Amino acid sequence: MGPPGVVRSGRSRIVAWALWDTGAAAVSAIVVTFVFSVYLTSSVGQELPGEASPASWLGRTLAISGLTVAAVAPVIGVWVAAPHRRRVTLAILTGAAAVLIASMSLIREAPAYLAPGLALLALTAACGDLASVPYNAMLRQVSTPENAGRISGFGWASGYAGSVVLLLLVYVGFISGSGPERGLLGLPTEDGQNIRAAMLLTAAWLAVLALPLLFSAHRWAGVEEAPPARLGLFGGYRQLWRDISTEWHRDRNLVFYLIASAIFRDGLAGVFAFGAVLGVNVYGISSGDVLIFGVVASVVAAVGAVAGGLLDDRIGSKTVIVGSLVAMVAAGTTLMTLNGPAAFWACGLLLCLFIGPTQSSARTLLLRMADEGMEGVAFGLYTMTGRAVSFLAPWLFSVFVDVFHSDRAGMGGLCTVLAIGLVAMLAVRVPGRVKAA
Repeated sequence: MGPPGVVRSGRSRIVAWALWDTGAAAVSAIVVTFVFSVYLTSSVGQELPGEASPASWLGRTLAISGLTVAAVAPVIGVWVAAPHRRRVTLAILTGAAAVLIASMSLIREAPAYLAPGLALLALTAACGDLASVPYNAMLRQVSTPENAGRISGFGWASGYAGSVVLLLLVYVGFISGSGPERGLLGLPTEDGQNIRAAMLLTAAWLAVLALPLLFSAHRWAGVEEAPPARLGLFGGYRQLWRDISTEWHRDRNLVFYLIASAIFRDGLAGVFAFGAVLGVNVYGISSGDVLIFGVVASVVAAVGAVAGGLLDDRIGSKTVIVGSLVAMVAAGTTLMTLNGPAAFWACGLLLCLFIGPTQSSARTLLLRMADEGMEGVAFGLYTMTGRAVSFLAPWLFSVFVDVFHSDRAGMGGLCTVLAIGLVAMLAVRVPGRVKAA
């Protein structure tokens, strides 16, 4: 059932749009955060020769992936400025991600497989980030200015719900238990067979949940217009430069918002990326319990996304973002002073409660600040700026760990990024309620 307040678009259209997020967010949880990345660093690369650790290689690989996305995302944004191109672009990137995830089933427990495994992970992450450009631009086609916040929150909540379901399926079916065979399916752990089988399920999950959107988007209003002139790669960059210049002269505040949101969104990504590491290494959470924490955290984040979406339409996107960032900095700072699994669960879930509203309102605010017809370009820049500073949270995390000689201090680095984003956000002027409506 779709969110309340639907005026312009039918519920089936909103559900189809949200189902894509249900598949994509779950893939991110399994591939990037909790399962495949852990499999690569703890099993595949366990006996890797040389001084660099598998985790270090993971960071370097994802950094390269981020730079690639930063370079390509703006051109994707220009390309999908025409609504009819969004479905085609989304289909190509989603299909590529599904094939890459299925290929992860070939990665065995041997150091020689670490490089191809990292390459598959990086390419999948890049496809997911780039696919978010046409997907986010479609928000304009499934919402009105009056309900954009609720529908955006519904999309984020659907993503978290998908993460919960897939995490539970993978944990119960492939990972739970002990001994040489795991899960209800009784798959052997030798050579990572249980994890590799889980990747096939994950690929199918993404493909199936993406189909409703990919099969219906061509019938939506706004996609029937005559195709604009074709743009080559360099033509796309030239068009991008013209669009940036136009936006700079039209509303420099939009550019300031892109910078501020890039900083605090990198802080949110850092909380996701390093939360499991801190839970295991500092607060005594077991590897199995980390997956359970991921399930509960996704539920809490989904609740936060829905509540934040409702508040967004009432009190404004900026208010939701600022309030959520203040709460996250407070929770993260408190966590650094505490010990034990209970502290991690309490403060970690509090952090997750405010991640959902921040993500949802950040997307909604950009939609309200962008001109009609320019949402594709705006979300291309949104993705590019986010990836352009993607080094910030990992870098400050490592700096704090090195300076204070404690993994616990890494949370201080993440809180610093969130605080910088908060201060920058305070200086951003947002559209008035009349303009937003």
